[in-house]
Amino acid sequence: MTNAHRKRSADSARLTNLVQDARDELDAALRANGITLPSLGLDPMTMAARNACPLVNLGRCNVQTVELLTAVLRRAAERQKND
Repeated sequence: MTNAHRKRSADSARLTNLVQDARDELDAALRANGITLPSLGLDPMTMAARNACPLVNLGRCNVQTVELLTAVLRRAAERQKND
């Protein structure tokens, strides 16, 4: 393995960790508000690209989850408006 390959591999691992941490933080914040996105995860196609720009897949959810998420976001927006 060349130095360039090692660097790319290390950069990819750091990026993967960064995206996983972001996904985990979002999951924790959602769960703290009673919301679970069952398909929340990393998009494997964007992780595999040579010049990866990984995406977090928010996935699918039922109508109750959409309503909960909407209510939480509206409350947060209202609090920001009032600050």
